[in-house]
Amino acid sequence: MDLNEKSRGFTDLEFAKLDTDRLERSGFPEVVFCSGKPDEYLISIYQKMFEETGEVFGTRASDKQYELVKTVIPDIAYDPVSRILKYEKPGKTREGLCCVCTAGTADIPVAEEAAQTAEYFGTRVERVYDVGVSGLHRLLSKIDLIREANCVIAVAGMEGALASVIGGLVKNPVIAVPTSVGYGASFSGLSALLTMINSCANGIATVNIDNGYGAGYMATQINRLAVGH
Repeated sequence: MDLNEKSRGFTDLEFAKLDTDRLERSGFPEVVFCSGKPDEYLISIYQKMFEETGEVFGTRASDKQYELVKTVIPDIAYDPVSRILKYEKPGKTREGLCCVCTAGTADIPVAEEAAQTAEYFGTRVERVYDVGVSGLHRLLSKIDLIREANCVIAVAGMEGALASVIGGLVKNPVIAVPTSVGYGASFSGLSALLTMINSCANGIATVNIDNGYGAGYMATQINRLAVGH
């Protein structure tokens, strides 16, 4: 990076302008959205970000993209459930607490995107999976842990009722994540989205369908405020 690029706050790769100033400006480094990127562009982006910061985090990566990036960053880690492709510095500390809850097992890929995003950004995460409203006793068995959290992420498809139930049981913010899990009339997550944004429970904010990353990011912002950062 030359001095001119440093003063501009980004590195120009022609096909991408890496936002090297984002961490200082917003408190979070730039993250790579892998899906749809041409192979050679993705490799160059990962290599450059790794060279400049010593770590890199990407979402919505494929098995093929993992194999490609591994040629330039041999120790890159890939999780096929969340589809996160990352290399993070060892010895990171995680503070506070966020609980990530799912209605069903099919919601776990989106929940893991949220949980691992929050962990990468320094939040301690507890996972509470498969506690949907069709068996409310499962949720209630974990309610003491959930109430300790500075923030709760509720991930649900189908009718999306989990966020409303949790919102009525806890005092801290709930981030609702509708997923595209469900049968035809769920409209690929639209029914869950509408349920969540029309919830009668207070203290619920809703992100877009399947947007685990956005939930993990916002949860970290809330958690940082709670722990005094």
